[in-house]
Amino acid sequence: MILGLVLRVTGALIALVAALYIGDYISARYAIPGHRQTLGTVQVRTMTAVKLKNGNFDYTLGDTVDQTCVHSIFPQMGYTPCWYLSRHATRQITVTMAPAPQHATVLQARK
Repeated sequence: MILGLVLRVTGALIALVAALYIGDYISARYAIPGHRQTLGTVQVRTMTAVKLKNGNFDYTLGDTVDQTCVHSIFPQMGYTPCWYLSRHATRQITVTMAPAPQHATVLQARK
């Protein structure tokens, strides 16, 4: 009885999210409602964080670039939604040092 109810509610939620995604795709793809822009741009700043030997980070601000986004709820057509991108307008690139490779020991064959 409870399992059946849980399955029905889960199925309804999945169907609702699928319908919302399909409606969002149609709206973004065909610019519904009419005469609205589908794509926009947001200025994104790049920040590079380099991990130093002592464990601290050295931060360097990079250039600001315009990144294309889509006016929709979900990511569509390969673009990030503008509402998400405007809230995450700083991209951090973390650079760490790779551990030094251990040198292989060469074994000499005995004669």
